[in-house]
Amino acid sequence: MSGPDVFDPAARIADNLRARIASQGPLPVSVFMMEALFDPMAGYYATRDPIGAGADFITAPEISQMFGELLGLWCAQCWQDMGAPERLHLIELGPGKGTMMADMARAAHAVPGFTEALKLTLIEASAALKMVQGRTLGKSGLSVGWANGLEKAPDGPAIILGNEFLDCLPVRQAVRQDGQWRERVVGLHPEDDTRLAFHTGPVLANDDPFIPDALKDSPEGTLIELRPGDAQIVDALAARFAGHRGHALFIDYGPARSEPGDTLQAIRAHEKVDPLDAPGTADLTARVDFETLARRALAAGLAVHGPLEQGAFLKSLGIERRAASLSAARPDQRAIIARQLHRLCDESEMGALFKVIAISAPGLPAPPGLHPFEG
Repeated sequence: MSGPDVFDPAARIADNLRARIASQGPLPVSVFMMEALFDPMAGYYATRDPIGAGADFITAPEISQMFGELLGLWCAQCWQDMGAPERLHLIELGPGKGTMMADMARAAHAVPGFTEALKLTLIEASAALKMVQGRTLGKSGLSVGWANGLEKAPDGPAIILGNEFLDCLPVRQAVRQDGQWRERVVGLHPEDDTRLAFHTGPVLANDDPFIPDALKDSPEGTLIELRPGDAQIVDALAARFAGHRGHALFIDYGPARSEPGDTLQAIRAHEKVDPLDAPGTADLTARVDFETLARRALAAGLAVHGPLEQGAFLKSLGIERRAASLSAARPDQRAIIARQLHRLCDESEMGALFKVIAISAPGLPAPPGLHPFEG
C-alpha cells in the first residue's frame, strides 16, 4: 500500500526543479539534466536497478562478447606500442555492470605479460553499481579498484575507455534569434505550473567558447547544443597525459562533423518519451559532437585519431573473423552470432551512427584501426 511517507523519486525531482525555478528563474538544459540524472537520492542513475541496467537501453557490450574482447586486444596492442610498461592502468568511465571490462580482461589473458601489467580502475560513483561490478570482475584474476573521477585515478601510463559515456554528459542548448544566440532554458509551463516547458532565455556572448566554431553563423531559428562536459574531459586528459603516456578511446553516437539540431532524448523501457515528462525516471542523452571534441583536444596539445564509424573500426580489428570462430565452436549459436554482428556493424543499426575516437598523449604510435583526425 502507498502512504504519505512513501518516497517518490520522480516527485522529489519535480519539486526540486520547481523550487529552483521559483528562486533562480528558468534553468539551463544542462542544469535540468544534472538534477534529473545525478540527484543523489532521486536521480535516474541513483534509483535505477543496477542489475536491470538494460531495462531502458542496451549497450554494445551487452549485445555481444565480441565487442569487449576486441577492445581488450586493442588495448594490448596499444600497450605493446607504448613499450610494454611494467604497469598500465586500464580505466573505464561509466562501466555499468562491468560487462565490457570483464570481456576485455578475458581477452587480455591471450597476450603474454599483459595481464601482469594491468591494474583496473572503474570510475563509478554509485555504491550499488560498484557491488555489481565487483561481482562481474571477481573472476577476472586482475586487480580492481574504483575512483569517483578521472582526476582521482592512480597516476601512471594508462588506457582510458568510455563506451556511451559522453552522450550522458549534460548539454546546454541555444537558439539563433534576431542574429544572436539565446540560451534555451527549462521553466514552468505557461498554462500549468505543475508541468515543465522549454523557453528562450538570455543572450549568449558571441565569443562563448562552447558554441561550435562550424555553427557560429547558423541561420535564424537554428538550435545547437553546447557540450561543456566534453571540455572538462579534455582538460582532465591533458592534465593526465602531460605527466604520463596514454590513450583515451571513446565510442558513442553522433555525427563526425558538427551539426545543428535538438538531439536531447529520453529513453524509458526502450521507448522515446518527452524529456520533460517525469524527470528522473528516464535516461537522458544527447548526440556527441565529435568534430568539436577533436578540435578541443588538438587545441589542448593532444593527438587525435578518428572519428571512425563503429562498424569499420570493429571490422578493422577482426570482428568478422571472431564471429566465424565463435560460430564454428558453437554451431547452435550461429544465427545469434550473425544477428549480433549485424547489430554492431551494419549501417542500418549501430555501425554508422556510432563513432570511435582516440585522444592520446602526443608522440605515441597511432592506435590500431584509426587514422589522424582530418580537420
